[in-house]
Amino acid sequence: MRIAIYSNLGEASNIVATSLKKKIEASKALKIDGLNPEIVISVGGDGTLLSAFHHYQDISGKIRLVGIHTGHLGFYTDWRDYEVSELVESLEHDNGQSVTYPLLDIKVNYAGGGPADIGLALNESTLKQINGSMVADVYIKNQLFESFRGDGLCVSTPSGSTAYNKSVGGAIINPSLNAIQVAEISSINNRVFRTLGSPLIIAPDEWVKIIPKNNNRTVLTCDHQVISTATIASVEYRISQRRIAFAQYRHTQFWRRVSNSFIGEVNLDD
Repeated sequence: MRIAIYSNLGEASNIVATSLKKKIEASKALKIDGLNPEIVISVGGDGTLLSAFHHYQDISGKIRLVGIHTGHLGFYTDWRDYEVSELVESLEHDNGQSVTYPLLDIKVNYAGGGPADIGLALNESTLKQINGSMVADVYIKNQLFESFRGDGLCVSTPSGSTAYNKSVGGAIINPSLNAIQVAEISSINNRVFRTLGSPLIIAPDEWVKIIPKNNNRTVLTCDHQVISTATIASVEYRISQRRIAFAQYRHTQFWRRVSNSFIGEVNLDD
């Protein structure tokens, strides 16, 4: 089986990546292949895994990801830095098992015409104002839903609902649900301006279109990357037909992952 190792530049991650590479090279069933892998192992944290996903985005339908965390507990990372031998043994006995999560399609249309840009997010995309308040019309399935005024809007996947979406008051969605979420970022609600003020859960057969009104000062992000500061005419979001796959050797159940990440392990003896 062909393995790629994607590590951040931290000292701890480099030590783990070096050990992992040596053990894979010593295995008769595994080999290192960074160009055409079947498994991509991310060594670092959730940010490193996001970078690995985007690095291999063009072949994301052909790979499965595995995360090793070398610092604080990562939401996407199932293995600890001291479990390299156990992971290699699991790789050697791999039978193709996986769990998949929804992804977010992003289509950016620019003012003045020209070709649209297409993006793919694992966590979320945001549309924000550089300064002042962002004013934008929000359409759901081509029907005007509201006129938004505030700092911006966050559109997330179910797995990304635990990331930036959660910090702006969005709900946490189990990734078994094929849906996307729209959450407001510091919306203005008074007698003059009014939005729903609650997160929106968008069904698979629906899509969201955001049309900025003061679009010469908006910034569009995809996960941890800024993908556009050009003048945007509209941004369209929908559930992607593509999904991300994780090798399910011992993939942590979603609500256990949420509990461990935000609440901590519960001591039933207390």
